[in-house]
Amino acid sequence: MLNSQVRYFVLKKIIGYNAVKIFFCEVKKIINELILIFSLIGLYGSVLFFYYFFGNTGLYVYSAIAGILSNIEVLIMVKAFGMHQALGNILFATTFLITDILSETTGKKSSQRAVNMGICVSVFFVLLSQSWLLYVPDKDNIFFPSIKKIFSNTPRLVITSFFVYLIAQTFDVWFYHKIWEWTQKISHDRKKYLWLRNNLSTLVSQFINVCLYTFGAFYGVYKLNFLWELVITSYVIFVFTSLFDTPIIYLARKIYFAKQNLDKE
Repeated sequence: MLNSQVRYFVLKKIIGYNAVKIFFCEVKKIINELILIFSLIGLYGSVLFFYYFFGNTGLYVYSAIAGILSNIEVLIMVKAFGMHQALGNILFATTFLITDILSETTGKKSSQRAVNMGICVSVFFVLLSQSWLLYVPDKDNIFFPSIKKIFSNTPRLVITSFFVYLIAQTFDVWFYHKIWEWTQKISHDRKKYLWLRNNLSTLVSQFINVCLYTFGAFYGVYKLNFLWELVITSYVIFVFTSLFDTPIIYLARKIYFAKQNLDKE
């Protein structure tokens, strides 16, 4: 009786161990997809966090940081959802959400200020990061070659991003307010059709961004057919993020009006 119980206990442990092992093996197969999904939720949640606690200033700071980090993250190529893609798309997409939030709540000047700040920070980052490479490192420094390898690629990426960001974001701000004019004439209500101006302006400006940035940053680095694959996969991601950010911008507008009511009280 005792031996049968021991065998049962051991067998149960083995089965449990194998089940856990199989589970983690399956998770490993989709790890890129899981990280992207959690990044999407975390980054868009962070936009609301910064806006709720710090207002427009929080969005300006977040946008500047996102602009720099996305230009570093874009160096990483992964395969997820059956597609080759450069990272940084989700992070960069949040900057379009930010200009739309600012346009919706405090107007065109505020959103354009975010664009101008992002450009200034990018220029400052390029100049500063390139100055690091001018130093003669200590012979015992083991990190400098890695730093040099990363930031020697940065100027082309950031300079391309500088011009693309200026074109795409300026267009996004202009087109957002142009759609707003049209919808207001139709509905005679400034609040209506937020989903339309948010999605339409973002989808069109993101298409401009994807095409210009992919070919500007990676032409000559990757083959032409791979670049077109990057354009398609990046735009698919931007379409998805554009739809995902719709409830976020509604929540942001709700936060804005809630704070306005508190200030009146």
